[in-house]
Amino acid sequence: METVQALVIGAGVVGLAVARALARHGLEPLVLEQETTLGQGISSRNSEVIHAGLYYPTGSLKARCCVRGRQLLYDFCEARHVPHRRCGKLLVATAPAQRAALEGLAAQARLNGVDDLQWLSGPEAQALEPALQADAALLSPSTGIVDSHALMLALQADLEAGGGQVLPCSRVLGWHSTRQGLHALQVRSADGEVSELGCRVLVNAAGLWATALAEASTGLPPGLTTAFCKGSYFSLQGRAPFTRLIYPMPEEGGLGVHLTLDLGGQARFGPDVQWLPEGMTPEFLDYAVEPSRMQGFEADIRRYWPGLPEGALQPAYSGVRPKLHRPGTPAPDFQIDGPARHGRAGLVHLLGIESPGLTSCLVLAEEVLKCLALDPAPPSHHRT
Repeated sequence: METVQALVIGAGVVGLAVARALARHGLEPLVLEQETTLGQGISSRNSEVIHAGLYYPTGSLKARCCVRGRQLLYDFCEARHVPHRRCGKLLVATAPAQRAALEGLAAQARLNGVDDLQWLSGPEAQALEPALQADAALLSPSTGIVDSHALMLALQADLEAGGGQVLPCSRVLGWHSTRQGLHALQVRSADGEVSELGCRVLVNAAGLWATALAEASTGLPPGLTTAFCKGSYFSLQGRAPFTRLIYPMPEEGGLGVHLTLDLGGQARFGPDVQWLPEGMTPEFLDYAVEPSRMQGFEADIRRYWPGLPEGALQPAYSGVRPKLHRPGTPAPDFQIDGPARHGRAGLVHLLGIESPGLTSCLVLAEEVLKCLALDPAPPSHHRT
């Protein structure tokens, strides 16, 4: 069995950030990715938003990772010339009945350390975005957008500079821990050959596959449930009359059908919330966008943009989020299971990493290092 110092399963944005952190500690990680290229799962099927940290319970891992991760991500993008923009967003109450909930989110954000929100009346919000329908709004200047593919390439460049490597077309079939303290993985390559790789440090950042891999290797904590939630996106034909992101009030399972912009100014809407059947597994996911969902999108969008032209939407893409809960139950926090939880040295599982996972990727990498008893600050000769 060939052995290496560290292995990371999954070359999405979080797996790459973790591998970069390990490389900066001199561990020369290999990143095993079952697809042909980076980030083909959750990382390439989202809104590409850098979140400010408004929504998450105070003291939660999501809140802490998002608020700190936002600034780390902006700094990283500046240093690595990753395309991004602090375009800001408006979180909108479209009726007086939503004002109390909006005030609650403002208070939650302040407790989380988000100190730059501005309360706007309806006319003040419309002065910024004349096409907007709003009774009141919160302006979040620190919300932004990023080219997620360019971000992943930059993370890959850093981990490779530290001696790491991404191995595409490498599917992990399973693993076990040996008496010698190694984690032994069975890995199938593109040609179907199965080989065994051993490592001292193993990080499961497999996204949609992470929970199944964790369950197969170390079991899951009592009471942990998993579900998949599909979110579709529709794009706008023509230019949108907005310069900022527009978000309605959040709903169960998501942040509402919001308007986001790409770096070229093209608008898209979504995601909506579509809980998939219990027992669904990643290999059977269908990413097709159902045109029949368009009517619901139009109704949601017209609550904050009454001037949406008829027939202006077209199906774009969809994504699937790994949920650690079912509809009607409270949304849990990110879950990072390290040796303190499951008792196996050098092994960390990242479970339920959905939004704000992209914003939080660099801080999630720090949390993994803490689980492995490594200082999140890299040795001085690796600081860049």
